[in-house]
This record gives sequence, structure tokens and C-alpha cells, in this order.
Amino acid sequence: MGRNTISLAKPQAVQVKAGEIALEGNLTVPEGTQGVVLFAHGSGSGRHSPRNRFVAERLNEAGLSTLLIDLLTEREEAIDEWTAHLRFDIDLLAERLVGATDWLAHDQRTAALSVGLFGASTGGGAALVAATRRPDRVGAVVSRGGRPDLAGGALAQVQAPTLLIVGGDDGVVISLNELALKELSASAKQLVIVPGASHLFMEPGKLEEVARLATEWFTRHLHVPVETTAV
Repeated sequence: MGRNTISLAKPQAVQVKAGEIALEGNLTVPEGTQGVVLFAHGSGSGRHSPRNRFVAERLNEAGLSTLLIDLLTEREEAIDEWTAHLRFDIDLLAERLVGATDWLAHDQRTAALSVGLFGASTGGGAALVAATRRPDRVGAVVSRGGRPDLAGGALAQVQAPTLLIVGGDDGVVISLNELALKELSASAKQLVIVPGASHLFMEPGKLEEVARLATEWFTRHLHVPVETTAV
């Protein structure tokens, strides 16, 4: 019943101010939403990523809002296609996520909502760094096939409950996530290895499992921030 009602929510094109630049995004806010999930796309990807859009739709069906944005401007993406260096600039990507988190805090549609960060590939590391810079706003983090190791020293400062999801056939990334899990200081942290899944979870049913795990994690940990609760 809830699924049919929530499916009526439509993505809205938005421009997200992050510092001095504007990032293109798609915001979906289901009626009665309990939290908003901001997506941190991976290497060479953006708001049109079919995998992240799939996960976002499942989150929407569960009553969670989503914001998918391009972390790089069109000019930056054109440069990055040649150099491939901006996609690994974790500090830059984290700053864009912080800007988007602040934008969500000021937009009337999402101001009262706790923010979850969903990171893929290099976006996983950027999401964890961003979580340490807005600990009062970020209520949970999920990484899909991510590189949490790229967060470096920030891992020891992460407070938000963090779920790391890795494909069972993604050997090197599994090792990197295992090491990162030990460094994470979050009181709630978990590494889930999905059997038979590769780095992009393209095998039948594997992305559905990612969406299920992410939905359960965000539903459990996101809540309305105390300071913005209506009196």
C-alpha cells in the first residue's frame, strides 16, 4: 500500500549551491518522508548513474527522500575525462558533499530531515570525510563497492553509523574495506560482503540486495535532528 502511494513522488530538477558553484541535481521527496539520502557518485559517474538511480528509487519506495547530484561541473567533467584526477580528489568531492548537505539544511523541503550519505567507488571515501565535517547533520553512511580507505585519517573521526557493502568477487576492494572498518570509530559499523557480486553489482539480484541493505540501514539510523524538530 505504502509503495503505491510513495511511487507518486517525482524527481525535481534542482541547482545545489556548494560554495561558489552550482551543481545540477534531482531531488525526490515522498510524502511523510523520514530522512534524505545524498548520493556521492563514483569515478566518472554522475546523477544519471543507472545503478544509483535504481537504489534511489528503492529508497523512495521506503519513504526516504533522495538527492542525486553531479559532484563536478560540466567543465570539470570535461577536464576529468582527459586527466581522471578530479574523481580522486577526495577533499574536493567531500567539500561538494558538505555544500550539498548545507543546501539540504536550508531548503524547506528537507530542512527538518537528517541526512544519509550513499557513496560508490571513490564517493565512498568522500562521503566519510564529509560525515566528519557535518556530524550534527549526517545521521548514517552507506558505501557500495567504495573506497573508504581514501578517507585516510578521517576514518578515526567518523561518528555516523556506517555500512560498507562489497561484492564477494571484488577481492582487492574487500581487503581495503576490511582495513577501513578497523579504523572507523563509529559505534555502529558493519561490513557486508555480497556473495557472487562483482565491483559494480551487475549480476542478477545483486543490486537489489544492495538496495535492500541500504534501505534497512538508513531506515534504522536516520531520524529528525533534535535542533530542527518542530515545537
